[in-house]
Amino acid sequence: MNLVRALLAAHGADNYPRAMTASTPDLKAFLLATPFFGGLTDASLEVLVSMLVECRFDTGATIVTEGEPGRSMFIVKSGRLAVRKRTSSGNVIPISVLEPGDFFGEMTLIEMQNRSATVIAESPTVLYELTAKKLYACYKADVHAYVIVLQNINRELCRRLRRADDRFTGHQVGNGN
Repeated sequence: MNLVRALLAAHGADNYPRAMTASTPDLKAFLLATPFFGGLTDASLEVLVSMLVECRFDTGATIVTEGEPGRSMFIVKSGRLAVRKRTSSGNVIPISVLEPGDFFGEMTLIEMQNRSATVIAESPTVLYELTAKKLYACYKADVHAYVIVLQNINRELCRRLRRADDRFTGHQVGNGN
């Protein structure tokens, strides 16, 4: 645990008064069941959990806005969120719905581009935020955990791309494919 405290101190944890410094077994079990944290060892999970910041939003709150700079991603603990994108003609179209266990914002961590969509809370929502800076601290502290996290992100991005391909071509999407 001293390694975790040293990492947090070295990488600006003081800027996040809501930073979680301890985790409960329930929180660990929840996170391990998400696509983002699957396959991590207990020690690696401890390091990552210590880097998360809990954020709470009321119904109707805009979490991220399409086109704005982004340097963090979020894991949905509770609530329901709508993902929307603006067309070139200015219309807003629904892209997806996010629920507990889903994550979003990972694209800005990988490609360092602005947010690709707007995400709005449809109900009271609790999210865990992981910044690019903290993810880099994970890389420095535990490269194996970092690789697993990136593999998990890539798997989820592939699933989303496959679903988008199926929607685009009119194929039936079933059972999470």
